[in-house]
Amino acid sequence: MAVLLVCATFPLLWVGGLVTSTDSGMAVPDWPNTYGYNMFLYPWRTWFWGPWDIFVEHGHRMLGAAVGVLAILLVVAACLREPRVWVRWAAVGVLLLVSVQGVLGGTRVLRDSRPIAQLHACVGPLCFALCVALATITARWWSAAEPRTDSRASKIQRLAIATTAIAYLQLVLGSFLRHVTIDEAPSVFRLFVIFHLIVAAALVVHVFWLAARIGTGFRHEPLLWRPAVVLVALVIAQLGLGGVTWLTHYGPPTWLSQYDWAAGYTIQAGSLTQIHATTAHVAAGSLILVTALAIALRSCRLLRAAPAAARNGIVAARMPALEAVR
Repeated sequence: MAVLLVCATFPLLWVGGLVTSTDSGMAVPDWPNTYGYNMFLYPWRTWFWGPWDIFVEHGHRMLGAAVGVLAILLVVAACLREPRVWVRWAAVGVLLLVSVQGVLGGTRVLRDSRPIAQLHACVGPLCFALCVALATITARWWSAAEPRTDSRASKIQRLAIATTAIAYLQLVLGSFLRHVTIDEAPSVFRLFVIFHLIVAAALVVHVFWLAARIGTGFRHEPLLWRPAVVLVALVIAQLGLGGVTWLTHYGPPTWLSQYDWAAGYTIQAGSLTQIHATTAHVAAGSLILVTALAIALRSCRLLRAAPAAARNGIVAARMPALEAVR
């Protein structure tokens, strides 16, 4: 059930990003109904063959309802089959967060509020991350794993947790950039762009640093090495998507104007490339977040930091060799 919830939540994030990319957020002005109909009884012909923005917005609502039902089933399954009390409470937390996200989405429609839309965009990845965390801790290997002691464990764990935090901060900054209004001063937009680029650079450094540490010390551990490779691939793809997103929204940088292709480039607002590149950029950010989180959780389960006495013993054992070198 946890894996099924993860598989349903990611398309919900993608369609949510598509709602913002196509500016379809207010295509349906009421909530929880859809143009006066019960949301589940809205005529499917009007939904499928009607305007595109209504199709996207109502589809987002239906996907959200499906995720809510799966979250309820997850809590039922956890209460029936999960012996760990804290895991059962984590399942309840998933349901509560999904419910809060649904209410935020409805409130955003009723009040037509940009700040609530920004908050809605920030809570969505948190729901996805908690679903992935629950799928990780309920996996069969989690219960069967026997942590091994390693002096490098704490460094890997701290680095993975820091990478997860930076990835979420980057998503928050991205949500503010996505919802900046034309009433904002250009300096505000510029400030968010600068911070977005700075945090992106920090995230790239942390991801490659984490992958290098795992590759040099734990390459034999597929539960750590494989997601580390996926994380590097996602970051590389995200850099490309970020470049395409900027290009399709704001054009090439001024220092490229000397080239003919840049000088003649025309921004096509609402083009398929602009919409899908931006949506993919947002979705990839969530994938980076949950992949870093999975590595952090796995490292905490599979690795145990060496006791202080053992580390001191290692240092003491190396002292004669150091004295000899001196």
